[in-house]
This record gives sequence, C-alpha cells and structure tokens, in this order.
Amino acid sequence: MQYLEFKISCKEDFREVLIAELAEVGFDSFLETDQGLDAYIEEGLFDREAYQEVLEKYQEVAHVLVEEGVMAKVNWNEEWEKHYDPIQVGEQVYVRASFHAPKPEIAHEILINPKMSFGTGHHATTFLMLSHQLDLDHQGKRVIDIGSGTGILAIMAHKLGARQVEAFDIDDWCVENGNENFDLNGMSTVRMGLGTVREVAPQGIFDIVLANINKNVLLEEMEVYASLLDRGGFLLLSGFYTHDITDIEQKAAMEGLRLLKQKDKDNWAALILEKQ
Repeated sequence: MQYLEFKISCKEDFREVLIAELAEVGFDSFLETDQGLDAYIEEGLFDREAYQEVLEKYQEVAHVLVEEGVMAKVNWNEEWEKHYDPIQVGEQVYVRASFHAPKPEIAHEILINPKMSFGTGHHATTFLMLSHQLDLDHQGKRVIDIGSGTGILAIMAHKLGARQVEAFDIDDWCVENGNENFDLNGMSTVRMGLGTVREVAPQGIFDIVLANINKNVLLEEMEVYASLLDRGGFLLLSGFYTHDITDIEQKAAMEGLRLLKQKDKDNWAALILEKQ
C-alpha cells in the first residue's frame, strides 16, 4: 500500500479546519508541523477533484501552499519522535509514547506509538472524548470503539475498568497500529477488527459506544449505534464542529437517544447521549 504525501503550509488558525475537510475526502493521517500540516492518503483512494475543491476553498483566505509527493519508506516512529509531545487530560490521564518519561503519579497512563493512525490525544476531538470517558462509570461495562484509529479510546475504557472492549477501524494501518498499542497497554487479548460498523457487525448489546469519526459518517450510522446500545447505555460522539451539534442531536433523537452532556474545544464538539 503506497501513500501520497501532501506538505501543506497555511495560517495556523486554519490547520484544524483543513484536517477536518481533508478527512472528509479520504485523507486518513495527519502530522501537524510548524508550517501547517502533512496529510497522507492511500494512493488508490485519492480523489483529486474532491481534494482540489477543498484546496480552492481555503487557498486565499488561509494562504495555502502545497508540496505533493509519494511517501518514502521511513522509520515512522522516528518521525513521530521529532514532532509528538505527551499530553495530559486534567489530572487523571497522561498520554505518551514509549520514548517519553512516565509519570507514575498520574492515575491513568496511556502508551501510544502512532504509525499513521489518527488519535493521539493531540486533536481536540480525541481530547474531548477522553475527557467525557472520565465522566462515565466504565467498571464492568461492555464497550465498543468504532473507528478506533490508534485505539486510544478503547485503551482508556480498559483502564477505567471495562469488562470487555471491542474496537475496529476501516484502515489496515490503524488495525496494525491499534493492536501494537493494545499490547503496550496490557490488552493483548483485544484485537482490532477491520471494516465499517456494518461490515464488522458487532454482536450483542453494549453499555458504552464510542465513535470519533466525522459528521457525515455519524449521521449515516446513528441507527446502528443506537441498536448496539442497551437502554440506559451511553453513546459518546465526536469528530464534528460545534455548529453541527443541532444536526447530530436531531438525528440522535430520532433513534431514541437523549443528549446529556456536551463539551467543546477549538470549535470541535463531543457529546454524551443516553439510550431511552
């Protein structure tokens, strides 16, 4: 599998916006840089017309400049070591790579060695989802992480005491990386699946469903998420902007889901909904 690489320079205020827009047209991996971002997409999935529409939309206002290329075979962990700093969510969660020093005083330490997977805790949506997870009782619960990326939310569920954790993603890079991260966090019995929620077809009912994807996918799959939840179960959603909350809430209500709590960061939103 060969990846195309796009080194994008832009105004800092538009970095997160471009990541979201490019994710909508198939880009699945991003690396924030001092100049803007590096974006990656599998060659066979690249839609140049859709990509150009995004570029033209922000070309002038964000001062966008792009250098295109094919990603050379590199030591990806070494690349991440250059750019990836540990993060902390409140006083309870510390997310680091194996090359960072541990913080034993923090209750929940998560080890993430990313390859090209999205979800290191740096992006606002991942940060918000972790924050919401801290607000829910996971002890003895059955949890599923849809569109798991690095597996960080599944790992958080495990550390919060979930009885059973399932996870899957549509990208085989994520599956490989997620399984490595599960091993780093004492979850060798959990293996990440490959496919969409309909392709994977999870069996049984879950107490907590996690989905940090994007607005269009969340709306399209909402019915499936609701069907996976037990009454009184919780659905945590992110991957959309604050101005999208109304659309998400309305669709959720149609599936018997009630909004309990919302958080936002850098114009991104994350919700906790309860199955009625």
